[in-house]
Amino acid sequence: MKILVTDGISPEGAKILTDGGHDVHQKTLTPGELLIAIPDYACIIVRSATKVTKEVIDAGKDLKVVARGGVGVDNIDVKHAQSKNIMVLNTPAASAISVAELAIGHMLAVSRFLHVSTTEMRGGKWPKKEYSKGTELYNKNLGIVGLGNIGKEVARRALGMGMHVLAYDPPFAPMDFFVEITTKERLLANADFITLHLPYRKEQAPIIGRTEIAQMKKGAIIINCARGGVVDEQALLEGLNSGKVAAAGLDVFVDEPPTETQKALINHPRVSVSPHIGGSTVEAQQRVGTEIAFKVLKALSPDRHQPEE
Repeated sequence: MKILVTDGISPEGAKILTDGGHDVHQKTLTPGELLIAIPDYACIIVRSATKVTKEVIDAGKDLKVVARGGVGVDNIDVKHAQSKNIMVLNTPAASAISVAELAIGHMLAVSRFLHVSTTEMRGGKWPKKEYSKGTELYNKNLGIVGLGNIGKEVARRALGMGMHVLAYDPPFAPMDFFVEITTKERLLANADFITLHLPYRKEQAPIIGRTEIAQMKKGAIIINCARGGVVDEQALLEGLNSGKVAAAGLDVFVDEPPTETQKALINHPRVSVSPHIGGSTVEAQQRVGTEIAFKVLKALSPDRHQPEE
């Protein structure tokens, strides 16, 4: 069968698909070009750049599988795909370690001013006095909102660094290590660091907005390596300017690439930023490519079975 890959796939993943007898086409397409191309394909594999909208799904007259190499599927109209008996696949665990490490990296960056001291030293400054009051992560309270695959990997690393972990996740399932499962209100009130690892739903309010920031202890640090929109960006900027929020580490934004209106947040001296690269490591890309390829092979097989939830 013909498979369209629009946002890239690892060589290992592509080989699995071709060895399985499928015709793999890797193309970068505009939304208009995708609408023209999709009728020829039984499967489309995307990452985060391509939007598989209702229009794309309707145009895919032979479409059987929509696969997302990554955690979330918010760039896919899942309900419409399922209504047309099109299987939607993703790789929820493949990039978890990479995202977790980036979240920890942002915590370290803002705690020790690495994001600003690097720039200033390259400009010829020696800001030793200005940045001599960093804080340790050791013995601090880390609040994790969302204890799925990524949240659990963050918890493991935080516990290894001597942090106390509070977690809020309504559908929580028991784990093989100890964290304190608590309410959202208690987490907000007690956490020195708050990191978010859950999907964004447009129909819901941001998980962290003005109300939640008001409930936090003064000087809390917010990390968002989940999705743009999970944190209210304007409320976060206000919290940073007032001093209620000490710092933030952001890998994701409401608009990507960010627009002019987001520059005040991105350029804020107490914000560490990265361009949505949480799952973009060599290791994660190999795992993602391999896992999604095997799932697609199974889904396209004549005796396909529904994947486990």
